[in-house]
Amino acid sequence: MHRLKAGFCALLSVAFLSGAGQAPPPRRIEFTADEQVALDKISTYLNGVHSLKSGFIQLGPDGQLDQGEFLLEKPGKLRFAYNPPSATLIVATDGKVYVQNKRLNTVDRYSLSDTPLGLLLDDKVNLKANNAITGIDMRQDALVVHARTSNNRQQGNITLVFSNPQIELRQWTIKDNQGGTTMVALHNPEPGAVIDESLFTPPAKTPVARKTD
Repeated sequence: MHRLKAGFCALLSVAFLSGAGQAPPPRRIEFTADEQVALDKISTYLNGVHSLKSGFIQLGPDGQLDQGEFLLEKPGKLRFAYNPPSATLIVATDGKVYVQNKRLNTVDRYSLSDTPLGLLLDDKVNLKANNAITGIDMRQDALVVHARTSNNRQQGNITLVFSNPQIELRQWTIKDNQGGTTMVALHNPEPGAVIDESLFTPPAKTPVARKTD
């Protein structure tokens, strides 16, 4: 159960910037002209992604390897389905996030506004104006964005890797409060994919059959 919750937090953290710039940060980051250009390129990419289908591989802090399928459709719809033997399914729709454990037959519900999902689900992203960004590394084949999940953090605890010069989200890593890291990598992403709307239906518990005398 602990690993399942860790995976949930790590997956949600891909969209770490929702509302993070609403309060003044501990310090303001001044970006160079080249860094601003790079952040604008990433923002343009994110704003151009209206639907996405991709496989994902997750490596947890305990070394556990999980795989699954990631779906996104703007506005406001997202799905992470883990492959067996994991029993986890995460669906965001209609302002709510649902986390299902099929093995335990449980469904936990969260308000979308209480989770950091805005970066992927918002229609308008401007990274260079977002106070959650703590830095960007510009490499020959990658742009690496560092950010924090909340304004009470001085340092970034999330790193997102985009390919360069063809901008595309490749992976993200989150560092938890205990120092453990979870890495999630996307593979074979399909931007613009046509997605069956029924896949964003909120999961529900399986009805338990009543015993009859």
